[in-house]
Amino acid sequence: MAPPLVSRIFGTPRHTTHYLEYGPADGPLMFFLHGWPGIGLLWRAQMEAFAADGWHCVAPDLRGYGESSAPADTDAYTVEEVVMDLTELHDHLGGRTAVWIGHDWGSVVAGAVAAHEPDRCRGVVLTSWAYYPTANSLATLVPLVDRQLYPADRYPDGQWDYYRYYTTHFGAAVADLDAAPAATLASVYQPGSPAAIGAISPTATVTRDGGRFGAAHRAPPTPADPALWPPADFDTLVQAFATHGFRPPSAWYTNDDANIAYARKAPDGGRLTQPVLFVNGEWDAICNISGNSQGDPMRAACSDLTVARVPAGHWLPLESKAQHIEAIRTWLRSKNLR
Repeated sequence: MAPPLVSRIFGTPRHTTHYLEYGPADGPLMFFLHGWPGIGLLWRAQMEAFAADGWHCVAPDLRGYGESSAPADTDAYTVEEVVMDLTELHDHLGGRTAVWIGHDWGSVVAGAVAAHEPDRCRGVVLTSWAYYPTANSLATLVPLVDRQLYPADRYPDGQWDYYRYYTTHFGAAVADLDAAPAATLASVYQPGSPAAIGAISPTATVTRDGGRFGAAHRAPPTPADPALWPPADFDTLVQAFATHGFRPPSAWYTNDDANIAYARKAPDGGRLTQPVLFVNGEWDAICNISGNSQGDPMRAACSDLTVARVPAGHWLPLESKAQHIEAIRTWLRSKNLR
């Protein structure tokens, strides 16, 4: 029987990290890294499952989120700074080589840990966001846009227009998100649908719409989906944005130049030699690697890549909890990583 989920704080002179811990302290180490706009609690189902398998599971609130430090400067939210936060936490937990599991921006960070700190990583699971050895940036992503779906004259940044909007209208983007935090989160966390396949993503028209929520400049009243977030966990998520709002998490999108420079410092051009599992949401309107070239840099940069495909949207770890867990378990067994 695994011990209960525990909330902990670890601080250094440069950063404070809040993290959740589950499972036996002497078990093999497994990190879970959330993306935008999440907290460590996003991984409850996965942590419970792998703790029951004997893993020591750790899910931090990443920089700018939840109870972790949220610096005021937008340039504090580079991938390099986040990797430093995690290496400090990893050392605090004993520094044993770990399996790193990410979703969305958490996948970006998990890949960066594997590239820059390979001795800390014996396996990587990336969900809903591929690995880009030249850095996750508009300069990397936009050339990979499917131009049959997104003609350049109408959609110059494709589905990444929302990303561009952060770099050109940061204050307005954050103000719209902050106008109604609970409704923002409920509207963002919506399940995927097969209707998204071959359709234009709403994220491709944010600039022409004048923001994520258009002229209203606030999320419409939206009920939270209890199938994704249990109600008590959703309340915790909303409370996590009460103090710092959406500005720190959204600042992650504004540091492309620094992230590109950091990626260039990775050994061997950022090539990953550890086993890598990519879990693809087949209904993901933003980060689906099926039928396009979005996954090509990852395929070229990973010497041992496995791809699992799940009928789900971008919030796959919440939409398809059991399938996500089983995909990871199957991969761990196949790579003798337990």
